[in-house]
Amino acid sequence: MTAFVKMHGLGNDFVVFDARDTAINLTPALVKKIADRHFGVGCDTVVVIRPGGAEADASVLFYNADGSEAESCFNATRCIARLLMDERGLARVRLSTKGGLLACSDAGRVSVTVDMGAPRLDWQQVPVAAQVDTLNFPLDVGGTSLPASVLSMGNPHCVLFVPDAEKAPVTLLGPKIETLPFFPQRTNVEFAQVLDKSRIRMRVWERGVGVTLACGTGACATAVAAMRQGLTARKVELLLDGGSLTVEWRETDGHVLMTGPTAMPYRGRLELEKL
Repeated sequence: MTAFVKMHGLGNDFVVFDARDTAINLTPALVKKIADRHFGVGCDTVVVIRPGGAEADASVLFYNADGSEAESCFNATRCIARLLMDERGLARVRLSTKGGLLACSDAGRVSVTVDMGAPRLDWQQVPVAAQVDTLNFPLDVGGTSLPASVLSMGNPHCVLFVPDAEKAPVTLLGPKIETLPFFPQRTNVEFAQVLDKSRIRMRVWERGVGVTLACGTGACATAVAAMRQGLTARKVELLLDGGSLTVEWRETDGHVLMTGPTAMPYRGRLELEKL
């Protein structure tokens, strides 16, 4: 039996395994079984905590529901930080991910602030297949041209500003854009409506998952894209299907800070070999 923790950030949910003492080897097929909401535990992302080494309190691996690996997941990062801070009585932890080293701090009660460093704005860093103005360029989607912004928050994002996020064709365009050859590593897709200088309504299609109630990296990418276009102030509230996150793009060092809640509904044990 393998112990796990079920956690979520605004309904973006995770099955978390602690492999700091005992290694856990997950295959893409096994991840898909764990994430299945009918035959497994059910989640958007499977997370594995591993020893951190000299630089970090722990290292973290993220696996999408389709079995593919993700470089970053900021909602999950908040949850893991909360777990470790509560476990050790700490106010700050550092987590190593394939998307970079992330500094996390207690923001009161169940909330956590994650400093994810500076966004990556060059087209080669996203990455995309051809040189474009990442701030605003026409994206060809099946013969239709859509104005888009692209950037990386440790993982790739394509942000589309729409007049009404509630009516945005998330399930229609999301999978089409995710798998365009223009995005060699696929991409997350955000549909964002700027409500005013301090609020953005956002819905998301997550790479390898589909529609989710929240996406931390997507919220940060959307906020940065809006700020780059002069649509909002440097600190905004992102209104997601599962709740709200606060994102600040700090002028002093160019770092992006995200603050939001965490939750741990339950712990359990799983017979991995029987899935």
